[in-house]
Amino acid sequence: MATAPRPRTSTRDPEELARRLTAWLGRELPGARVANVSVPGSNGMSSETLLFDIEHPDTPLRACALRLAADPAAYTVFPAYDMPRQHRVMSLVARHTDVPVPRVRWLEEDPAPLGAPFFVMERAEGRVPPDVMPYTYEGNWLHAATDAERARLQEASISLLARLHDQFPAKEAEFLLPEGAPGSPHAGSPLRRHVEAQRAYYAWVVDGLSRSPLIERAFDRLEELWPADEGPAVLNWGDARIGNIVYDGFEPAAVLDWEMAAFAPREVDLGWTVYLHRFFQDLTVGFGQAGLPDFLRREDVETRYAELTGHTPRDMEFHTLYAALRHAIVMLRIAYRQAHFGEVAVPEDPDGLILHHASLAAMVQGTYW
Repeated sequence: MATAPRPRTSTRDPEELARRLTAWLGRELPGARVANVSVPGSNGMSSETLLFDIEHPDTPLRACALRLAADPAAYTVFPAYDMPRQHRVMSLVARHTDVPVPRVRWLEEDPAPLGAPFFVMERAEGRVPPDVMPYTYEGNWLHAATDAERARLQEASISLLARLHDQFPAKEAEFLLPEGAPGSPHAGSPLRRHVEAQRAYYAWVVDGLSRSPLIERAFDRLEELWPADEGPAVLNWGDARIGNIVYDGFEPAAVLDWEMAAFAPREVDLGWTVYLHRFFQDLTVGFGQAGLPDFLRREDVETRYAELTGHTPRDMEFHTLYAALRHAIVMLRIAYRQAHFGEVAVPEDPDGLILHHASLAAMVQGTYW
């Protein structure tokens, strides 16, 4: 899907959204109007993002971005979109850390103005490593950078994750814990709750549709690899990858997309960072290009994170498998959405809908790393 025409993500009309946004903004900031509305083209498959400018004589605020809960008519990626939760997480990260998050300005919980809850934040200028075509492909700015420039970006990005985990007070993140599964002996474990929430998400994705034998084997393998010591839980960014960072040159200017934020062991974020890069790298190699084999290597990420935090990442075979499994569930949902809109046909084997099924199978078998 990262190399195919971009799947549909919304049934909303951007011009109609702009008109309704102008009407709403006029009530919040009398005399203001919305201009230069656009939709980012490279990243984002879940909540919708609109970029726009504010025209008003009495406010310095100009460039803005709006995060809008996903369109229910667009066969959403996730079952629920909690915009107040995202707004709260970003506000708390700004308060407690030096991680650069966009300043959030307005939260609108009433769905009437735009058809769903949303929040508005200041827009950071810069560039984002693209998903389509992936930044590991030839022809984009990160692939064209020098080794030294990519090393600088890698260092800054690992540092960002380390600072988030170290600086954010753990108690302030406990509200992100999902409820424990009834009767579970690990109901109080943040990691167990996180995994059980993923099981529930998978059940929602396949409800009434073909189940994935590969995903179910991966869940079984997780149990076999379960960490003896899960480690302390911290605030997890959730979608911790460079494709959710706006860079000024090669330094992070803004950290985006907090809808998957969680209270979980540090390694949940680290596993996602490592695997999501591997996903794009494996895809690139599969299409006959070299990609970026020396960039964001697992051993380098783990070593530098340990140097920065004093915490040596543990059970990373478990956590990278878990990241690949979680990504597979999302990919399966996106594929079923494409089928819903007539963009793809569902094969007899639903595992074929998972773009990285070969690497996930290798992780399950213990032969990937």
